[in-house]
Amino acid sequence: MEYIVKNFNELTTKEFYQIAKERVAVFVVEQNCPYQEIDETDEVALHTYFQSENGEIAAYTRIYSENETVHFGRVLVTKAFRKTGLGKKVVAKTLEVIAEKFPNQKVVIGAQAYLQDFYGEFGFQAISEVYLEDDIPHIDMELA
Repeated sequence: MEYIVKNFNELTTKEFYQIAKERVAVFVVEQNCPYQEIDETDEVALHTYFQSENGEIAAYTRIYSENETVHFGRVLVTKAFRKTGLGKKVVAKTLEVIAEKFPNQKVVIGAQAYLQDFYGEFGFQAISEVYLEDDIPHIDMELA
């Protein structure tokens, strides 16, 4: 499995199509949450993903910087690769990219609330109360 990091302009049409397809499948269809999944952030984000030997997107995140703070999100593992530890691997690799490309910047994420312990394993701490985003409970977390 290969880990790939590209900015928007480096992605091929096929790569962005595969990313968009998987993001919509997870965040819109699976979670039954209609919202504008593809947005302006995609153009300024780094897109990171594990690609299987077959060329499929297995796991994905996007990273972007805003006002001296780095964020990552749209964290997903496709159905075929769930329960394999790939979620932890993609977050760990994402944090490595952030450390390399955005040294000494604060890292803040808006996590789905049920994943608070998962992100806590990486050193994230809650910095907000639980709130609804698109009818899904979320919590803001900062890397300690």
